[in-house]
Amino acid sequence: MPNYVNVRTHLLASSIVFVAILSLAATPEASSGNQIQALIQTGEFSKADRAIREKLLQDSTVSPTERLALEFERDRMARIRRDFTKTEPEVRTFVMKWIPGASDTDFRRWEKSGALEMMVIDGEKRYFNSAARNLFRIDSAARAVWQGKHRDEPEEPGLASEKGLDRHIAEVMAEVSRSGQQFVKPVSLRIAHRITVNADAVPPGETIRCWIPFPREIEGRQGDIRVLTCDPTQYLAADNDKYLQRTVYVEKVATAGKATVFCVEYTYTAHGVFVAVDPSRVKPVVARPDLEPYLREEPPHIRFTPALRALSAQVVGSEKNPVLIARKLFAWMDANIPWASAREYSTIPSLSEYGFMNRHGDCGIQVTLFITLLRMNGIPARWQSGWEFRPPSNSMHDWGMLYFEPYGWLPMDATYGLRKADNDAMKYFYVNGMDSYRLIFNDATAQPFYPAKIYPRAETVDSQRGEVEWRGGNLYFDKWDWDLEWKVLSE
Repeated sequence: MPNYVNVRTHLLASSIVFVAILSLAATPEASSGNQIQALIQTGEFSKADRAIREKLLQDSTVSPTERLALEFERDRMARIRRDFTKTEPEVRTFVMKWIPGASDTDFRRWEKSGALEMMVIDGEKRYFNSAARNLFRIDSAARAVWQGKHRDEPEEPGLASEKGLDRHIAEVMAEVSRSGQQFVKPVSLRIAHRITVNADAVPPGETIRCWIPFPREIEGRQGDIRVLTCDPTQYLAADNDKYLQRTVYVEKVATAGKATVFCVEYTYTAHGVFVAVDPSRVKPVVARPDLEPYLREEPPHIRFTPALRALSAQVVGSEKNPVLIARKLFAWMDANIPWASAREYSTIPSLSEYGFMNRHGDCGIQVTLFITLLRMNGIPARWQSGWEFRPPSNSMHDWGMLYFEPYGWLPMDATYGLRKADNDAMKYFYVNGMDSYRLIFNDATAQPFYPAKIYPRAETVDSQRGEVEWRGGNLYFDKWDWDLEWKVLSE
């Protein structure tokens, strides 16, 4: 049974932790001269870890907030180590399977460009776990090789194919035109979201606290949410209006030698969206109170750096129309920031800067960079995320919303990019439209949970897999597993 008595006391403690972590992430430059930060930045993780432990043990002037931040830095280094486990021989074996003639010069060039992501940790070169496969997504020449080798593979069936998705998009647009409605083509799905905590990850008899992502009620877009079953049967669902990263909270007591399983099963209905935006009707917005938060910087992940300002000026040029500015930025993203598997967000100081500097990123990195560029040009933009379902495939996914006056807030997806079409409405569909196969958990990043989480989250930005902790600390992803089963009930 959820411990309702502790809910209120958890709120204050969690707020203190949350502010400390955000403060740490938002001000990396402020501590760049610090010895510990210098060690971390140069990959001397073992020395940095020892320095942090010594400071926490010997320095009585360390404030509670600074202590939390330093402890999280130790955790962050451990997370980075888990993301960078591949050795050079392992990476070379994979790459040379597809490019047998790759030379040392090629590998150094790929490393320098960021196409082959690596770090030197404690004097040893370590590659990101997906670095070898990512090379064939990021580097244009390597990507051409991969595509050539896989040219004869059969196309995925149904909506999972690009042609199938484009047919669905065309149907959404046609139904909007026919009906005059903004939200069309409803799809009802059944979801079973399961979290399994490893046996003995928590001492027997201890209470395990678990947050499972849960869909938000969004007028017109997503609704008819009905919980079918929950294990355990008693749960707390976060208020839809107060918590922009919505969850279902459950508790169980750990049993020796047995995995602890949590599961919530529900149904919901989602709609496709399309608004036929006429650029001639759209004017620059006035920064009124309800829009101002979506026009400003949100350190650490949304910052208007000199480099991004220069990029924006280059891409946008003299254009003043918000719709045409958004399309220019969207097209630049499509051409220059390819999708690639990404390391855990909690290990990345700034998602937008990472995407810009490395010229690649997964969906969250892509949309954060796009949001940053939109805001720099006076176009309100914000985050949205959850899951995508393109039968027969599915995955966690991040996208967003942007605001055009007088049309209001419209969905966008920087990852799905430009569609191959002759008309602009179809080509730029994902600037002001969305398919029907989405599950929305979140309308913002890095939000507090209900009931409050005491320890820093495993995923500090997004919320799609879940979160688990006990009174002894947070449980990272190596201590538990998640599974989301889904079924289309009606289309």
